[in-house]
Amino acid sequence: MNVAVFRKEHFNAAHRLHNPNWSDEKNQRVFGKCNNPNYHGHNYELIVRVTGEPDPVTGYVIDMKVLSDLIKEHVLLKFDHKNLNLDTHEFKELNPTAENISIVIWNILRSKIDTKYALKITLYETERNFVEYPAD
Repeated sequence: MNVAVFRKEHFNAAHRLHNPNWSDEKNQRVFGKCNNPNYHGHNYELIVRVTGEPDPVTGYVIDMKVLSDLIKEHVLLKFDHKNLNLDTHEFKELNPTAENISIVIWNILRSKIDTKYALKITLYETERNFVEYPAD
């Protein structure tokens, strides 16, 4: 009798896709305009899905206020209006692709949400480009 609940948030962040082990030419060829040395930004849409059995007393899978507060404290305050490459320790050595951002967010929230619940992150980098972690 599992039910999935969703919390949608958004944050704005800049990044540059770049592999320091490659030449400038190879970085440009692989990452294109996302390799802009002056960075570029996105308005990310984040959907956090928590799946589990509703509590017999409250009827909640998880208290959505608690989930909202976790996301704000541990994700939004960390990444919103930041340059992911320069302002966050998570991406000092990790290329901030949408894939890697979703994995980082999952790891942050997984440590805060009881493991009896399944957790999935959907991250929209643009209206048309989005990733899910973990993948089905």
